[in-house]
Amino acid sequence: MMAEVDRDHHWMSQALLQAKSAQFRTRPNPAVGCVIVKDEQIIGRGATAQVGGPHAEVFALREAGEKARGATAYVTLEPCAHYGRTPPCAEALIHAGLSRVVIATLDPNPLVAGKGQTMLNQAGIITQVGVLEEQAQELNRGFLKVMAGGLPYVRLKIAASLDGRTAMASGESKWITGADARLDVHYWRARSAAIVTGIETVLADDCQLNVRSLPAVDDIQEIVQPKRVVLDRQGRLPLTAKILQQPEMLMVMGPFRKELADLGVVQLAVQPLDTLLKTMAHTYHLYDVMVEAGATLSTAFLQQGLVDELISYIAPTLLGRTARTMFHAEFESMAEQRRFQLIDLAQLGQDIRLRLVPIQETV
Repeated sequence: MMAEVDRDHHWMSQALLQAKSAQFRTRPNPAVGCVIVKDEQIIGRGATAQVGGPHAEVFALREAGEKARGATAYVTLEPCAHYGRTPPCAEALIHAGLSRVVIATLDPNPLVAGKGQTMLNQAGIITQVGVLEEQAQELNRGFLKVMAGGLPYVRLKIAASLDGRTAMASGESKWITGADARLDVHYWRARSAAIVTGIETVLADDCQLNVRSLPAVDDIQEIVQPKRVVLDRQGRLPLTAKILQQPEMLMVMGPFRKELADLGVVQLAVQPLDTLLKTMAHTYHLYDVMVEAGATLSTAFLQQGLVDELISYIAPTLLGRTARTMFHAEFESMAEQRRFQLIDLAQLGQDIRLRLVPIQETV
């Protein structure tokens, strides 16, 4: 027999697998998984449906049926306690007669924020919070950060040579990294609600910045494609750009252009980057943002402290001193340097992917 802590970790890991299976389809809702366990067997499992559909707990309870009475539910996010598009999941768990609910992490959404756990406790259901909490939070970084009052979770993606170059002096950049690394970028796009880029990148690469291939997903149509946000302060986006092939998925920050409006493109007034992020979160419910841009825009996000995570692909090649650099920041002393903590390292073909988070300065 497993010890209770090991048992809880085991079953919560199964709930996390359910949540991961839904992570590309639920936006702007968080990806949540639930398993219901009785007599050391899973009797119900579920994952969040697309917006407007049932939550994970509802699917798991449907599968468990009457067997749910006296069972334990493992949920990766605190069950909701309010009426929205669907009834409260906490209420459904109570009516099903669960004896215990194990929650990976609480929901900072002001409409929930501990109310789900309280509702369960008041109904006599034992609750436990914090089992595999970090793993559960990793799945919904942006949602949790915005619901707690913050800006979207921003990942900055960079692909560079060993000597820190991202393109030749002419702008040519295809391809620095290999196929495996480029495929990995599609995974992170699929995790994102929006991809932010600058007009120079669009003009140089005629990029689409969408998800076109994802080995873990059988049907690419199941993925909620990220919005593409182009910063175009001078209104230079050509109507022939590939990124306009899906105008309903495009947002442009720049001067108003009737021709874009006629295509259905959302147009945003020119605004500072932090204000732009607030607009994206609170007006358009875009909680996870990936920046795929040139050195100027990437540097601006870094210097303004808006980057939560840096995803850096390093290719085993040298491009030379005339090639374009990763960043344009100019520091005069070591005290000005920006340091990062490595949180993940992976080899993708011949390339290396580093995931890093900024080290906060302490006074």
